[in-house]
Amino acid sequence: MRHFDLRPVVLLLVAVGWLGFATPIQAQIALQPPFDADYSVASLGSVPGVPANYGGLTIKFDDTSTLLIGGASSGPAGQLYAITVTRDAGNHITGFSGTASFFADAANNDGGVAYGPSNVLFLTRYPNNQIGETKPGSSMTDKIVDLTPLGIASSVGGLGFVPAGFPGAGQLKVLSYSASTWYTVPFTPDGTGTYDLGAATTPIALPSSLEGLAYVPTGSPDFTDFDAVLVAEYGVGRISTYELDANGDPVVATRRTFITGLSGAEGAAIDPLSGDFLFSTFGGGNQVVVVSGFAAQVCGNNALDPDEDCDDGNTVDGDCCSSTCKFESAGSACGLCESCNATGQCSATPDDDSACGTIDCDTLDTTCRDYHDLSGGRCKSFGVCKSSNSADCTDFTNVTGSCDDGDVCTGSDSCSGGVCAGTPLFLCGLDH
Repeated sequence: MRHFDLRPVVLLLVAVGWLGFATPIQAQIALQPPFDADYSVASLGSVPGVPANYGGLTIKFDDTSTLLIGGASSGPAGQLYAITVTRDAGNHITGFSGTASFFADAANNDGGVAYGPSNVLFLTRYPNNQIGETKPGSSMTDKIVDLTPLGIASSVGGLGFVPAGFPGAGQLKVLSYSASTWYTVPFTPDGTGTYDLGAATTPIALPSSLEGLAYVPTGSPDFTDFDAVLVAEYGVGRISTYELDANGDPVVATRRTFITGLSGAEGAAIDPLSGDFLFSTFGGGNQVVVVSGFAAQVCGNNALDPDEDCDDGNTVDGDCCSSTCKFESAGSACGLCESCNATGQCSATPDDDSACGTIDCDTLDTTCRDYHDLSGGRCKSFGVCKSSNSADCTDFTNVTGSCDDGDVCTGSDSCSGGVCAGTPLFLCGLDH
């Protein structure tokens, strides 16, 4: 179990979080200029039923009303807990409902709790210098990876995956608490639903005693001209922010102080609905703190925002991309322009072109353009019906021929009413 710095510990005076609303922090926690003009910070208090001290936290990948948080952090009795959150009309988390329940084994859990590929949950383990992996639906640690052989200084503190849309998207970043060093760690499927980790690269020394990390939502105030990351600096009691390089790593010279006056800055996460920054404290009141003012992530806007697996322009389930913009499980029925296979079912591998014949699913999944509605003879672009002679009707590929500008068919087909006649087109098993 780690020890606090030998300096005065500021005990945060917070309201009880399960009263159903966040309480502005008084004490000595403070947003620093220029951020204090655009952001606000409030405490949700302690989480009912979660034992001290707190570890990392994240929103459950398929349920935005559930927060996952580590309890009894850094010890063998550590577990991951689930608690229902309450939200206001703007989707901001305002408090907790009920009492937390056991979610999964998480011995020695620390400041890193984050979903990785295939919604596998990755957790840092302190002082063991390990990462644990928990598969979806599992309540145990399905795999443990030792980090010392990979070149990560003992012991690890936090971790996170670079969101889509950021430089270095998809990469795993691992932070050493003891050495205050940031690493990039490659990973590959191991064939059992979990992942092997490779040798760490690009070590970057940062101050001080690093824990959680969270990437700043794109378009947020004071961050409009560059991509950035927030880092919990346990050793100095603050949250700092850094601009990113082309690998999604912090540029040391750009460090700015975001929040000061903390005791035990620990886990860090971005709420996928509101864009709010959430962090936990190891000690320091053992609480969850929320910072509002970041750009909200919009599911259903047909653009892939950070923390989204997909965005198909709607907020409905049953089309491979869920109402919260997460990939739905393999085998679910899917609709037009979705990640699918030849039988019209969600594929285990998103954008699985191999079973989709002559159609490039990568292009169609992104834009839903350049195909014909065979029943109506009209071209659809971005889900909107166009006239059959629209310029958007280019490069329509039939099984046996193509429809180009002006609906001129090539190959063995002829053009009739804006539709290439001949073998009907099947896109991933669905007749369009």
